[in-house]
Amino acid sequence: MDPKRLPDAEKALYHRLNEEYSTGFETLRLKKDLCLNLLKVDDLEKLLGGQDPLKDVSKFPFWVKLWESAIVLADFLVAQDYPPNCRVLELGAGLGASGLAAAARGCDTTLSDYQEHILDFQRVSAAASGLRNVSFQLLDWLNPPEIEPYDVVIGAEIVFNEQFNEPLLSVLRKCLKPDGVVYLAHDIKRKSLPAFLKLAEKEYIISASKRRLRSLEEDKFVILNRLVPRNR
Repeated sequence: MDPKRLPDAEKALYHRLNEEYSTGFETLRLKKDLCLNLLKVDDLEKLLGGQDPLKDVSKFPFWVKLWESAIVLADFLVAQDYPPNCRVLELGAGLGASGLAAAARGCDTTLSDYQEHILDFQRVSAAASGLRNVSFQLLDWLNPPEIEPYDVVIGAEIVFNEQFNEPLLSVLRKCLKPDGVVYLAHDIKRKSLPAFLKLAEKEYIISASKRRLRSLEEDKFVILNRLVPRNR
């Protein structure tokens, strides 16, 4: 992706982010011959300083990494059929791969996260991917704004700390239509996921499937959960 082809506003954002982080685009190829151009931090190891997200979740900046679970969720979403005017919200969107995949399938999509600079990465990626049906929302789970409910709520690697389980459920109550559906994707090693699902099963009928993301280095296994409100 040539940054010179970006619209003026996103081009300015790109240059500012590039000065701060040293960035580059990665092309993510999905099913149905769809491609996304994602703006990422180039030198991830330098930024992370060797942090392991599975050991120290309190300090790890989850937004900077293109997670295998986000790729699996993106591929799943592009294979789905959606009703007209379907509205999708991605929670803790980070680089926004899953939400942008839904947008590429024609859904009116909102990418959300808790810091403005994360949304700026998403804005550049949406423009670089030629997607105009995307909006961006600052969303703090501890103090969520009033939000019109969505048909589909998605998230990849968003269940990482048990202290946020209740706030996340509270956000889902506000953001999901009574007849809506939630899709969550997580590394099979994510130890915090079972506790969240046990709490959520009081309100949702939960199904799960295991997906494999093949890699030259090491195959990754991802748990994809579908949550449907029990009162629908």
